[in-house]
Amino acid sequence: MTEVFINGLGLIGSSLARAIKQKNPEIKIIAADLNQDALEYALQQKIIDKAADSLTAAQTADFVILATPVNEIINSLQQLSKLPLKKGMIITDVGSTKQQIVAAAAVLPAQVTFISGHPMAGSHKTGVTAGRADLFENAFYFIVAPAVPPEMIIRLQDLLQQLHVKWLQLTPEQHDRLVGQISHLPHIIAAALVNQTQRAFEDSPLGMRMAAGGFKSITRIAAADPTMWSAILHTNAAIIAEQLQDYQNELVKVRRAILIDDQSALYHFFATAKVSRDQLGPEKIGGLPGFYDLFVNIPDKVGSLAKVTQILAAAKINLVNLHILEIREEIDGVLQLTFMKETDRTTAAKILNEQHYQVISRK
Repeated sequence: MTEVFINGLGLIGSSLARAIKQKNPEIKIIAADLNQDALEYALQQKIIDKAADSLTAAQTADFVILATPVNEIINSLQQLSKLPLKKGMIITDVGSTKQQIVAAAAVLPAQVTFISGHPMAGSHKTGVTAGRADLFENAFYFIVAPAVPPEMIIRLQDLLQQLHVKWLQLTPEQHDRLVGQISHLPHIIAAALVNQTQRAFEDSPLGMRMAAGGFKSITRIAAADPTMWSAILHTNAAIIAEQLQDYQNELVKVRRAILIDDQSALYHFFATAKVSRDQLGPEKIGGLPGFYDLFVNIPDKVGSLAKVTQILAAAKINLVNLHILEIREEIDGVLQLTFMKETDRTTAAKILNEQHYQVISRK
């Protein structure tokens, strides 16, 4: 029986537990959390099978998921390194920054594999009761795993298959710079705007009520867990400081244009933003260009999907995502394989053809 240990039953940890159980109820899930009420709730709702009071319960698990704030993930890696961990164990995390986490994982013993991860999904709600099995549906799930064998990454993806995410592999620095700009910086801006609005309307209850209605998305972002966000800024300080300075420089230019009534500069400011936004196109929001899809017929038999992924892993071909588009009893299904590089798609098609799989041409 596959055993999964989850440290942290907040929004992300409990959502992962729900999704894993939904895919395979036979998987045994053990969890630890400082909040005893969270553990009791998870047991009552059958989200987990057993509660633990420390990381020592993780040493026999096949998978360990660290779903706590970043600073606690780093501490957990240090604690795990001192335990007699099961050979072949995969340890992963869901932290929002990666460089410090990957560096901290260097202390883990050689018999385990560390694959750092980050699902780009969340909610302003927190805690075990806010978790949902479909929280990550169609979201990007970043994998940061330098020098990790492809077959180990596929093992983790198979465990989390019910998430229905879009897998994307990045380096630690690429990850931290990307999420710094699209996630961390916007949270800082949202929190600063809410604080500034509070000061501006401290003598006007009506003003704050109006702001609550007009700033829905901003106030939702600003409502995020302060413990988590202070830890994120601590572990991505240099990149965020640089991006924050660039943003401040933009505001200084706009302020100067307003003061001198430079209509040309103001028009250019808004026009540039509109062009950038329009170039994305409404159908492309949330997507990334440059992915390459391959469609393959697979038989309706147990193990068919695993066989395809094993063939690709043996050829050291990295998958971004896989999805079964069509499957009916006693009729072949259509498996959509997504690759980051066109050369990977071409090589995969050649190898699968040689293994007598039918590759389908789709526009």
